[in-house]
Amino acid sequence: MKEIQSVGVYCSSYESLDPLYLKAASELGQKLAEHHMTMVYGGGALGLMGEVSRAVMKHGGRVIGFMPHHLKKYEDPNWAITELHMVDTMHTRKRLMFEHSDAFMVLPGGFGTLDETFELITWRQLKLHEKPIIFININHYWSPLQELTNNIFEQHFAKPEHRKCFKFVDSIQDAFKSLSHAPEPPPHEPVAEWV
Repeated sequence: MKEIQSVGVYCSSYESLDPLYLKAASELGQKLAEHHMTMVYGGGALGLMGEVSRAVMKHGGRVIGFMPHHLKKYEDPNWAITELHMVDTMHTRKRLMFEHSDAFMVLPGGFGTLDETFELITWRQLKLHEKPIIFININHYWSPLQELTNNIFEQHFAKPEHRKCFKFVDSIQDAFKSLSHAPEPPPHEPVAEWV
């Protein structure tokens, strides 16, 4: 087992969200800094993504962002973080976020959040990694997804052992409790072949 030093964060980049979600994002950022865990994310300055990254920086933490060039048309890059890398494609961003993260936390988000998170879950299902993936169920946002995933297992569209590929928790505090340690990476990580 190894100490978790970096956490990939997935969440919404949309504005005009319920302040409850923004508060949770700010709390997550503060806790990442307090636990001396580098935040790894998509590099945006808007929505929950921006809120988490600003809170990490405000509290003396470290933030690394990876943003594809084409996304600049849709969201503002956050140049105020520790490192911002502009990359060529979404596939490159996914790979780099994976390589730089020891674990992953998922705040409320939309289709992009689901896309990137479920790719990680699939990679873990295929034994390409064993990094923790945690949905933080703020305001019961992820409860319908939790119900859907339970149905997938109950209807035998996934094996029972794949339940360990991800977990749902109800608070930021519970997310950190479950992140005390992460497995050592395998001798080689063939995940790059999948992106």
